[in-house]
Amino acid sequence: MSTQDLTPQKVPLIQTKYRRIVTPIPVPESVSILERLNRYEPRSMGGQPPVLWDRAEGVQVFDRWGNRWLDWSSGVLVTNAGHGHPAIRRAIVEQADRGLIHNYCFPSEIRAELTEALARVAPEGLKKVFLLTTGSEACECALKLARTWGKQIGGDGKITLVTFENAFHGRTLGSQMAGGIPALKEWIVNLDQNIVQVPFPDGFRCPDVRFELFEQSLARQGIRPEMVAGVMTETYQGGNASFAPPEYIQKLRAWCDRHEVLLIFDEVQAGFGRTGTYWGFEHYGATPDLICCGKGITSGLPLSAVIGRNDVMDLYPPGAMTSTHTGNPVCAAAALANLRVIEEEKLVEQARAMGELLQPELRRIGGRFPQYIGAVHGKGLVASLHVVKPGGIEPDAATAKAVVRRAVEKGLMLFSPVGYGGASVKISPPLVTDEEPLREGIAVIEEALQEVLQ
Repeated sequence: MSTQDLTPQKVPLIQTKYRRIVTPIPVPESVSILERLNRYEPRSMGGQPPVLWDRAEGVQVFDRWGNRWLDWSSGVLVTNAGHGHPAIRRAIVEQADRGLIHNYCFPSEIRAELTEALARVAPEGLKKVFLLTTGSEACECALKLARTWGKQIGGDGKITLVTFENAFHGRTLGSQMAGGIPALKEWIVNLDQNIVQVPFPDGFRCPDVRFELFEQSLARQGIRPEMVAGVMTETYQGGNASFAPPEYIQKLRAWCDRHEVLLIFDEVQAGFGRTGTYWGFEHYGATPDLICCGKGITSGLPLSAVIGRNDVMDLYPPGAMTSTHTGNPVCAAAALANLRVIEEEKLVEQARAMGELLQPELRRIGGRFPQYIGAVHGKGLVASLHVVKPGGIEPDAATAKAVVRRAVEKGLMLFSPVGYGGASVKISPPLVTDEEPLREGIAVIEEALQEVLQ
């Protein structure tokens, strides 16, 4: 049973160009449906604000009772091109009407078009593309490739995988072992002892941002460089929107080259313009050997990819690295349309420009509440407010949850707090958001913080 309170609460009426709240929250008529979900779904599915989505369009989410929200969730960083973009919807319908909605690994022209399109936007040298369904799958595939690569060049002694503390790479078994959040691994009886974590240099909870800390952390765990097959990091740590210093990543790239180690960037949240560059790792001036991507690749349908060097991607013989739904034709059509929209509507440039407004404003707001907002991290159209208990850095999940609830009651859609201690308020508007709705959202988050914290 879910512990979420579904008692409708009266909230102030809201009526603006982008927001409209005219009922209690949750809507009384929605409660029976929310209760059905609680009854038949796992408790883990009950953590989001109690809003029954009916449709979504552009930068807005609607229920069926007259309420509408300005969306700062992007459906957890998926709808980069906005909800239900007409070109993407049209591509989905046309592909379905064409009569091919599944073809396993049998060849199809649309899969050829998509892999070529992804290779075209990837960095030089990364021209092989393996299509999958979820970001977790992509990360697991990259880890498998790295370990196979290590064994090929160094034997059984070169199989260690290095990831970072507080990292999140997905919810399948391998991706959770690779992640660096202890609470997500406490149920795993036999952890892979050849997956190790090192501190992530976010400058907040890990103030030591020297690359020497990476090397010292491995040495303390008895890991020599020749034992390492791959290093995987999120381009920014997902829940916390935290980036490493560019010079740290450049030194990591050089270390990997020196010791024949594959560098993997998990771009599932960061890719396709989210951070104001096409790929998030462009902020570092360093190129990985493998890219894991997903979420914003279609702006709506489930598809992911691993993009990498030919010699690594071709490690396995035919039939040894496949997926039942690889490059599903309908999802591939959505992805191709999405890539065109990102290019034609200049959404990378849009995210960069709007980020130049959003990020300083969020830092200003965080500065108003220094006792409660320990840090504000992000780039482009992704950010995170690190909510802490007064005067320290201990995460305050209850307060973060209250902030999200108040924002949703005011017509600003956010997903539940994530990140370290479940206390980061994540901000991720669709990349089609322009200045007017962005400023409105900024005003709402400031109001919500003021009402909860003062």
